[in-house]
Amino acid sequence: MTSTQPVAAISGAASGIGLALATLYARRGIRVIAGFYPADPHDPTRAAAQVEAAGGEAIWLPLDVGSTPSVEGFMTEGIDRFGRLDYVVANAGILRRASIEEMSDAHWEAMLNVDLTGVMRCFRAAAPHLTAGASLVAVSSIAGGVYGWQDHTHYAAAKAAVPGICRSLAVELASRGVRCNAVIPGLIETPQSLDKQNSLGPEGLAKAAGAIPLARVGRPEEVASVIAFLTSDESSYLTGQSLIVDGGLTVRWPD
Repeated sequence: MTSTQPVAAISGAASGIGLALATLYARRGIRVIAGFYPADPHDPTRAAAQVEAAGGEAIWLPLDVGSTPSVEGFMTEGIDRFGRLDYVVANAGILRRASIEEMSDAHWEAMLNVDLTGVMRCFRAAAPHLTAGASLVAVSSIAGGVYGWQDHTHYAAAKAAVPGICRSLAVELASRGVRCNAVIPGLIETPQSLDKQNSLGPEGLAKAAGAIPLARVGRPEEVASVIAFLTSDESSYLTGQSLIVDGGLTVRWPD
């Protein structure tokens, strides 16, 4: 007999926003199909322990959102385990620095394959299995979603297109009662943003905090709580939207 306890599939669940969300879902009694990329340095056993300590039930599966067979296998195995699928959060992504002069076709295609097409793959694989009233959320970025970012044209292009996926699916899946929204995080302290080679790094984040009205960068848990809201019944009439979670950065008048 299929349990009525909700099930959420999360890509990129071993660190950052994905792990914060899996932990929050655990505290709320939502079972998790947690995807992790084996080549990443993040230890999925530590992530699993954190979710388990929060009282959750999760299955941890390798997932490469750049591969259709991997995504389809991930969804199939998770649904076979839990018997249903209520929420899908397309969170996995990569970040690489490259100026336009050094932007090879391979650089461009690799970025869009993960950060854009990877979102589509997750939603496409999930679509046939979604329960009535299900909710989809994709994680965009303030870079591309709102601002430009030098030396990151491929990343910004991918992230700018993510809300377009969500708006279109909000219309396409509405007849099934399925909602789809995007979250646009601002400057959030995650392993990705702390990477000084490809992102701001610790010093860059600390400096950037001065431009944020709330005078600090965000925490992964603060984005996770917004995603949890978007997948809950509390947002039952909200679909096709993009919520910016940035501490007020994008509405600040330049000094």
